[in-house]
Amino acid sequence: MNIFDRKINFDALLKFSHITSSTQQHLKKVYASFALCMFVAAAGAYVHVVTHFLQAGLLSALGSLGLMIWLMTIPHSHETEQKRLGLLAGFAFLTGVGLGPALELCIAINPSILPTAFMGTAMIFTCFTLSALYARRRSYLFLGGVLMSAMSLMFLSSLGNLFFGSIWLFQANLYVGLVVMCGFVLFDTQLIIEKAENGDKDYIWHCVDLFLDFITLFRKLMMILAMNEKDKKKEKK
Repeated sequence: MNIFDRKINFDALLKFSHITSSTQQHLKKVYASFALCMFVAAAGAYVHVVTHFLQAGLLSALGSLGLMIWLMTIPHSHETEQKRLGLLAGFAFLTGVGLGPALELCIAINPSILPTAFMGTAMIFTCFTLSALYARRRSYLFLGGVLMSAMSLMFLSSLGNLFFGSIWLFQANLYVGLVVMCGFVLFDTQLIIEKAENGDKDYIWHCVDLFLDFITLFRKLMMILAMNEKDKKKEKK
C-alpha cells in the first residue's frame, strides 16, 4: 500500500462536533471581526510609520483606552451593533498607531524583523487557537488562575526592575510573557466558546480579547527578535 495515495479528509479535520452550530456561527463572527481589527490596526501603524499624520503618544493611548471602555459600557444588541463595530475599528486603529514606535525601532535595527515577527505570531496564534478549538470543552479554563498569577508576578518584577535596571530580568520578562500570552490564547478561546454556549453572543467584545492577545504576542516577539539582532551586530563588531 502506497502511503502517498492516502487522501486527507478535510471535512473531518474541520469538524467541531463538541461545539454547537450556533456557537460555530458566533465564532465565525468573532474571527471576521478579528480580521477587520487586524486590517485597521495595520492602517494605523502605516499612518504612524509612513505618513506621520498621526503619531503615537499619550493622546493616542488615552484614546484607545477610552474607546475600549466606551465599547465595554454599551450593551450588545442589534440596535447598537453598528455603533460598537465603529468603536471597535477606532480602538484597533489607535492600537495600531500605538505600535508605531516599536515598529520604527525594529525597522532601524533590521526591517526583516517585522515580517518575521508577524508570521511567527500568526503561526503561534493559529496553532494555539486550533488546539483550544479541538480540545474538550473547559479543558484549558483552569489556566485562568495560573496566568493571572504569572501576570501579577511579571508586573511586580517589572516595577522592581525600574530600580535594578537588569537586562537579564527584562529579557526574562519578555520570554515568560511570550509563554503566558500563548496560554491566554488557549484560555480566551475556550472561555469565548463557553460564554457563547451559555448565551453570551457579544462577538465584538470577544474579538477584543483575541485582538489584544495577538497584539501583545506580536509586540513581545518583535522585541525579542530585535534584541537578538542587536546582540548579533555587537558580536560582529
